Amino acid sequence: IKSKEANATVPWLKTNQRLTFVEWCPTGFKVSLNDTPMPVLPDDKIAFSKRHVSTIGNNTAISRVFYNRIIKKYDSMYAHRGWLHWYLKEGMEYQDFENARLNLQDLEQ
Repeated sequence: IKSKEANATVPWLKTNQRLTFVEWCPTGFKVSLNDTPMPVLPDDKIAFSKRHVSTIGNNTAISRVFYNRIIKKYDSMYAHRGWLHWYLKEGMEYQDFENARLNLQDLEQ
């Protein structure tokens, strides 16, 4: 598939009302193409294929990913001040970390 064709599909989906987008996310999703095939591993149960697709959708499953994988780890790191000294030394401030946590909370919702 050509990049131009993939990117042209997004406006077509919007104008034909095939998908509904939220107002805070004008494009709805990002299109990215990769020509490198997925490697085949020994004893792998997934058959070789020239085409693959992956997506992150706006549903309750993605909020669980943010909560279980990202937010819990971020909260643990911030509570113990783990690695903060590296970021502070590079010029970040404590307010940046608090803003990042609020942004994660927005993504979770």
